[in-house]
Amino acid sequence: MIRFPLVALGASTLLLQACMFSPGMHMDTDRLISQDSAENSMVEIVQITPKLIAQDQAVKGDVEVPQELLDYSPENYRIGANDALFITVWDHPELTIPGGQQQPSSANARVVRDDGTLFYPFIGNVHVAGKTLEELREIIATRLARYIEQPQVDVNVIEYNSQKIYFSGAFENADVIPVNAQRLTLLQAIGRASIDTQRADLSNLLLIRDDKTYRLDYDRLTSSSSLIGDVYLKPGDKVHMGLNDARKVFVMGEVGRQGSLAYRTSRMTLSEVLATVGGPSPTTSSGKEVYVIRGIENLDTEKAVVFQLNAQSPSAFILANHFEMQPQDVVFVGAAGITRWNRFISQLFPTANIFRTTLQIEDDVNDRNN
Repeated sequence: MIRFPLVALGASTLLLQACMFSPGMHMDTDRLISQDSAENSMVEIVQITPKLIAQDQAVKGDVEVPQELLDYSPENYRIGANDALFITVWDHPELTIPGGQQQPSSANARVVRDDGTLFYPFIGNVHVAGKTLEELREIIATRLARYIEQPQVDVNVIEYNSQKIYFSGAFENADVIPVNAQRLTLLQAIGRASIDTQRADLSNLLLIRDDKTYRLDYDRLTSSSSLIGDVYLKPGDKVHMGLNDARKVFVMGEVGRQGSLAYRTSRMTLSEVLATVGGPSPTTSSGKEVYVIRGIENLDTEKAVVFQLNAQSPSAFILANHFEMQPQDVVFVGAAGITRWNRFISQLFPTANIFRTTLQIEDDVNDRNN
């Protein structure tokens, strides 16, 4: 009879399937900790507890604005190349608007040349770059006094073209903002540029000044009592808002929707992540096996850390609401026992069908031989 070997083969296959998908298969943290292998030596299991969260918050502490940025105070506007000036000499319209009253002020503006000079009647070329409006007024008045008795002079900038602040990265209006006579704070400028909230990494705002880069956590600084509102911008500053393209949190296992979430801020909690993907599945998840896997990108230099949360604990929601995620974290929600059993059954029936098919083939062969 050839049935016995085939039956044995089918039973063996069934047994292997049962071993692979039997009820109770889950991430056994005790075994991971105790098992001495090269693979598990790269993993550290940590329970999410109030003490762990308190330690993490103490390490992060309060964020502060660099003192160098707070020490800067804008000075009076200084004229530069390509600025358009409107110079008024009271009671002398031939000097103020030589083209006549019908012309607009812009038509009578005097543009500063690239070399920092401009020409003015009677006094010729004047070097004006780097001077304040008050300083230029005094110069023109002093020189005109040779030709006009007690000249009354006023100077205004009608086009600010010499000094700019540059914006790049995740801004709706990533461009340049001209610097004018009004003091401009960092927050005011960001408001004009308008943050692209879908693409922005709010924890990674860069302010580049005089070849030095300051990294600011915009999210934390604006959501706490900080001095970020006292930072003034300086001509030539570059403001860059980082992109969140490479900053993700990955969610796997028994959740409403698996996938990746963009990490836009400096604070994303475990409860926010779970809520965004629909939470643990009420029908397939165990309710107690929630893991956060961290550090899987640096296994060559350090261990990956697996944080475990018992979601059935009364304090689980509070802990999850205070446990802060990091970019590239992987959240895994384990399956319930009945789910593992159903998966075992789903694997069992195809195997049983193969077994029955094999027996039918044997019967057909035996019938033909007889």
